[in-house]
Amino acid sequence: MNDTKKVGTYRYRILALLFAATSINYFDRSLMGVMSPDLIEWFGWTNQDYSYIIMSFQTAYAIGLLSMGGLIDRLGTKKGYIVSIGIWSFFGMLHAAVGKSYSFIGFVLARFGLGYGESGNFPAAIKTTAEWFPKKDRAFATGIFNAATSVGAIAAPFVIAAIVYWSGGERGEGDLVNWQIPFLITGVLSAIWVFLWWKTYQKPEGHPKVSPEEMAYINSDSVIENQDKIAWVRVLPKKETWAFALAKVTDAVWWFYLFWGAIFLADKFEVDIKNMGLPFLVIYLLADVGSIFGGWLSGAFIRKGWSINKARKITLLICALIILPVAFVATTDNKWLAIFLIGLGASGHQAWSANIFTLVSDVFPKKATASVVGIGGMVGAVAGIVSSFILGSVLDNAGNTGFFWAFLVAGSCYLIILGFVHLLMPKMTPLDENLNHVYNN
Repeated sequence: MNDTKKVGTYRYRILALLFAATSINYFDRSLMGVMSPDLIEWFGWTNQDYSYIIMSFQTAYAIGLLSMGGLIDRLGTKKGYIVSIGIWSFFGMLHAAVGKSYSFIGFVLARFGLGYGESGNFPAAIKTTAEWFPKKDRAFATGIFNAATSVGAIAAPFVIAAIVYWSGGERGEGDLVNWQIPFLITGVLSAIWVFLWWKTYQKPEGHPKVSPEEMAYINSDSVIENQDKIAWVRVLPKKETWAFALAKVTDAVWWFYLFWGAIFLADKFEVDIKNMGLPFLVIYLLADVGSIFGGWLSGAFIRKGWSINKARKITLLICALIILPVAFVATTDNKWLAIFLIGLGASGHQAWSANIFTLVSDVFPKKATASVVGIGGMVGAVAGIVSSFILGSVLDNAGNTGFFWAFLVAGSCYLIILGFVHLLMPKMTPLDENLNHVYNN
């Protein structure tokens, strides 16, 4: 008689909730980018005005990541996640209250609040993944919930196309009708998620639905940590923190696709609000494939016997090579080739992202992961602020040549950054609960 019990799968219910939260997060975040050509037209903004609005989001995101990561480490993922989603939902819905006479300052304030609240999503999700999955499965689990960014980004243009329209039929003719409604939808979705999260979530070691076999599997390649808190200022001097932060500079590329992609397609290929859905579907479906495949690939290398260091970095190198062709997007006059190349870049980025997030839980103790993710995310947000400011200025003063340089940087920066990450963290030696290196014989 076989007494071997099957390992439980309750951790995947938790992963499903992370997927749902990240979908809501990116649906909310994407609305502005998808409607940007029409909102610029309707409110009479310049590209520089729009860049300032985007920068307000990114500034708050950077500030929030420093405080939210530490807050989530102190409160725990259950309460910390609820605080984060509550803030971003309130300010997301607040966009709908902005009037035409005060549209610029109204959107700056609403985007600032949205950015601050949304900054908690990834620190909370990465911390949850570290709590619920062994190291060998974390990149794959991260790839799964990270793929939800594309689900939110895909849903946004289709929802907008079904609801929002110009009363005169063409962009700039008449009024922009129902633009407020998409901003209100996320409030309902968020309320449902908070209820499910509150009912479902506990740490696995105290969860009544987690079997001893599943608990043993979760801890199969981890060490038991004490309950002492680690302040983010303690992880700040670590070179491993800055290796991750440098890798997160590539967030500027992802935000470029998210916030400026619709403007590029509208300006170069005259894609309007009703026809933005299919290009975004192609781009973000490819991004989903990359996120899941990139997470699976490094895990497959580990299961073949590769070291975590080798598996993660070879996967990151493959991602960087896949991304290279996006440098040529602005040089093609073929709309669907341009869309495919952007999708290829987005796919490589999401595979890259799944693996760099996992670098944190590979190296740092679980109780420090949200703080480290927050610091790295702050650096990525600052990179996004700088790039948005430069791009908005160049587009207003030099026309669409700004997109040539933006795509060139987007395609080439990953290989350069990977080289510096390897110099800072050549062996990915883990840190113990006191942030000292653990050397295995």
